[in-house]
Amino acid sequence: MQLNYNGIEDRQAWEQAEIALPNYDYRLASQKAVEHPLWAHFGIGNIFRHFIGGIADELLQKGLCDRGINCIETFDYEVVDRIYDAFDNLALSVTLHADGAQDKRVIASLAEAVKADGTEKGICRLKEIAREPGLQIISFTITEKGYLLSENDTKNGPWESCSAMSLVSSMLYERYLNGRSAITLLSMDNVSKNGEKLKKSVLELGDAWAEKGLAEEGFANYLRDGSLVSFPQTMIDKITPRPSEQIADELERAGVENMAPIITDKRTYIAPYVNAEHAQYLVIEDDFPNGRPAFEECRGVYTTSSGTVDLSEKMKVTACLNPVHSATGPIGVLLGYPLFADMLIEDEAMMKMARMVAYDEGMPMLSDPVIISPKEFADELFSERFVNRYLGDTNLRLCTDTSMGLGVRFVHTIKAYADKFGSADCLTAIPLGIAGWLRYLIAVDDAGNSYELAPDPWADRIHGRLSDIKIGDPSSYKGQLQAILSDEALFGANLHEAGIAGKIEGMFCEMIEGTGAVRRCIEKYIG
Repeated sequence: MQLNYNGIEDRQAWEQAEIALPNYDYRLASQKAVEHPLWAHFGIGNIFRHFIGGIADELLQKGLCDRGINCIETFDYEVVDRIYDAFDNLALSVTLHADGAQDKRVIASLAEAVKADGTEKGICRLKEIAREPGLQIISFTITEKGYLLSENDTKNGPWESCSAMSLVSSMLYERYLNGRSAITLLSMDNVSKNGEKLKKSVLELGDAWAEKGLAEEGFANYLRDGSLVSFPQTMIDKITPRPSEQIADELERAGVENMAPIITDKRTYIAPYVNAEHAQYLVIEDDFPNGRPAFEECRGVYTTSSGTVDLSEKMKVTACLNPVHSATGPIGVLLGYPLFADMLIEDEAMMKMARMVAYDEGMPMLSDPVIISPKEFADELFSERFVNRYLGDTNLRLCTDTSMGLGVRFVHTIKAYADKFGSADCLTAIPLGIAGWLRYLIAVDDAGNSYELAPDPWADRIHGRLSDIKIGDPSSYKGQLQAILSDEALFGANLHEAGIAGKIEGMFCEMIEGTGAVRRCIEKYIG
């Protein structure tokens, strides 16, 4: 069985392999999207294909929409060639349940894949998409780094840079020049205040271009007119690990050809299929000036007010999920646990620490978003999601870009305790997690083995500051953390002023005493 348009016409073979197929005319849905785009998306990797593509697929399955998503890639063009074009833009979704059950289906909602590579072909296609009056949404899963601007973005005009922010701003300028139709820019990245970050970057570019005479002055006004251009906030949650080679083997044994994962030259881990958990949450501020699909009819999607989105995001990002990953994932690397689920299932102390981060320290400082119960959300995490071994989610993956989220994941709780009690010194699991992350950045585990750090903008910088610290020689610590812990750009607060830096330093020093010191430290503070 081949994953392409001709291949899935043999419905009986796919059904025998227990892989569901689209119940709609996927060729027509793609054709309509290409001719008259409704929804375009930047960043076409794993979570997009399984979750966002799955939402579009569900809308098509239910007859609530008649066209797919126009997919735009600004970073890794190899993905377009080897994963999209090679499989007629189809994706095989594999949902992994905690009991080992799997749900498999072919997603056919990805209408086209555009290389936004600065070539004439790519620019012409983006201009065509931008000029479509009926285009309702341009959405994003480009990670937090994707919203940063470079000097080239601001000093050059439209279509002169291939960054996501420059390209989408160029598309908006094309739209402005051709009728000024309304549009929603919808960040779906796991970033606090993602709509605000997106808006800030787009407005900064619009202002810079207008000031330099590279765009009409009215363009900046168009971007600021909320009745024409909106930037809703969202909260997204779905654990989507790298492709599992075991899943590839299972699919090929079932008769599906060419399922092997690939690693691109730009270190993208991707496959024709996407394996992910069943749970999914997407809470969206309902602000769409040119209309929107019936998102609320899809599993796990909520449309609501900006305030409720904010509370839902705080629940996930500052208390229940992300802080648990960031506090325990690096320690899992140090303790030699490749898989996050194995660590929590097999290590009583680490499970206790994880629960302390969420239930004991984070949740007491939350406001209830109502549409999702924080306790029920956390209960699902600890009973089903965190302990789902079939996901194969690794502790090292959880260390990726940790520095980009520290200021959000921990600072809300730290500040809340400092405001309430005058100091955050009463916390235990959170400072232990921060100390563990800093100890992880030395790149030597608790048994004395070295390892390669996960990609992270600050990792090499901090690793360099700690390079003269020797495991087994506590005297090599000479206050190297003090400047780091006062860095508000990293933590979102001066942790000395919050009254928690000394505790982190003490825990860190205990962790560098020698082999086994990390384990002893965990048992001392967690029990």
